Amino acid sequence: MTYAITQTCCSDATCVAVCPVNCIHPTPQERAFGSTEMLHIDPKACIDCGACADACPVDAIFPVDSLSPSQAPYARINAAYYEGHVGAEPQQAVEGPNFHAWGEPTFERSLPSDFGPIRVAVVGTGPAGMYAAEDLLLHTNAEVTLIDRLPVAGGLVRYGVAPDHPRTKKASETFARFHDHPRVRMALGIEVGREVTAEEIAAHHDAVIYAVGASADRQLGIPGEELTGSIAAATFVAWYNGHPDTAPDAVDLNAERVVVVGNGNVALDVARILVADPDELARTDIADHALAALRTSKVREVVLLGRRGPEHAAYTKSELIALKHLPGVELVVDDEDARTAAAVEAAGPQDKAALLADVPRRAMDWSAAPAAGRRIVLRFHSLPVEATGEGAVRGVRVTGPAAEGQQAGGEREIAAGMLLRAVGYRGVAVPGLPFDEASGTVPHERGRVRGRPGTYVVGWIKRGPSGGIGANRTCAAETVGTLLGDAVAGALPAPSGTARAFQRLARSRNRRLVDARGQAAIDRAEIARGRRDGRPRAKLTTVAELVSAARGARWTLTR
Repeated sequence: MTYAITQTCCSDATCVAVCPVNCIHPTPQERAFGSTEMLHIDPKACIDCGACADACPVDAIFPVDSLSPSQAPYARINAAYYEGHVGAEPQQAVEGPNFHAWGEPTFERSLPSDFGPIRVAVVGTGPAGMYAAEDLLLHTNAEVTLIDRLPVAGGLVRYGVAPDHPRTKKASETFARFHDHPRVRMALGIEVGREVTAEEIAAHHDAVIYAVGASADRQLGIPGEELTGSIAAATFVAWYNGHPDTAPDAVDLNAERVVVVGNGNVALDVARILVADPDELARTDIADHALAALRTSKVREVVLLGRRGPEHAAYTKSELIALKHLPGVELVVDDEDARTAAAVEAAGPQDKAALLADVPRRAMDWSAAPAAGRRIVLRFHSLPVEATGEGAVRGVRVTGPAAEGQQAGGEREIAAGMLLRAVGYRGVAVPGLPFDEASGTVPHERGRVRGRPGTYVVGWIKRGPSGGIGANRTCAAETVGTLLGDAVAGALPAPSGTARAFQRLARSRNRRLVDARGQAAIDRAEIARGRRDGRPRAKLTTVAELVSAARGARWTLTR
């Protein structure tokens, strides 16, 4: 019996470190690492020890003979990687046992005696920041201050991962074990540039790592984008995840048809949540207000617009496979453009487009109301050119296929009451740091911020909004390696203040600051609130509620 890696793979390579026969690839040392959608187990080399399954932080690894019907395709996907179809490097993959510790940065770490104890502030408690903190805590004697503008830790895992992906959310458990580490201090609920400056943080620490992500959304730049009912997918994701910055009434679900622009994983997430069975979502940590709205939602059909064909779709295979097995939801491909069918029919067995071979293709009547039932329609080779309606979205004009003998296509109008743009995220400037407006990132050299000794970046603010949770591990390793190299070289500026002085400064600026004990209290309160309904947790969704829970206020289980 062999094991297979499935949908929720986070690619952080924890499994690579524990595999005794080196049968999981690509490894961090291989060129393909970071560019493949997931890691893969070689079925011929696997010895069925189960070490990888035990170590996986997101429960993505299972014995092949225990895979559910929706997971069954992953047995073939894992095996195919070693058949040479997708650029595997199998020959260098199975030369011998692999007992190395995972992913040391390119900098060869020095012993603590090579430099004195250092204090490092990590701004942002999502995966990027926590991988950096983990690296420092496990491999050096550094003291770490975790800073976040929200009064609760978690970042992307808490507010970006869809609630129906509970295994992916398990990554938060890995990070949470460092919250009460003896060399960690937490200062949650304080915003850089508003309540404390970058200079003040730097003055109290030897180094500062910014892991602030990419919180802004990209615009479509089309007429009508400002109409009521036209919103960013980022807003929708924040709404169903209970982000304090997004009001409970930020989303109106009175439309029968929704057009989602984009076909990346975020687009598939919002489409799936819009038509999912609320009773299934009721077993997740979805925000209470979102669950209530979805129970009375009128949405029956979601149209996903893809600029290119199915062979170039931005979503991962695993997310499409999940969409094909969504209970009670029909998945359809709009066959108006002949190039879509041609791409599917020409696809090789391991090509992304091949997954659509068994998905019905249908001519759609976009002027009529959606038919009965719930469905998701994939429309490729199509772009929005205008959101139509007076005061509110009533339709979306999109490009259509070119007529015979013409180079340019025509246009179609899809009757819809909501337009969701899922065309990417963008970083926001951090006051006090340089910023590249074109890329939405902080200029850096291997993580070191240009012109700011002792200041570093990691995650999406460093490399742009690409890569999932696990990609942040190698990203953090590079940045921490650069930081430690600077420490050994004596290039870190000496702080003028102490860690305790920073805590006093932060509390003087914000009396509602949350520390590690408060974070633990929030966690307990949310789990207790969710227990009544058989949910993993019921999130507190306002700053006031979070701060009150952190202070130990008694919460009732009524909502």
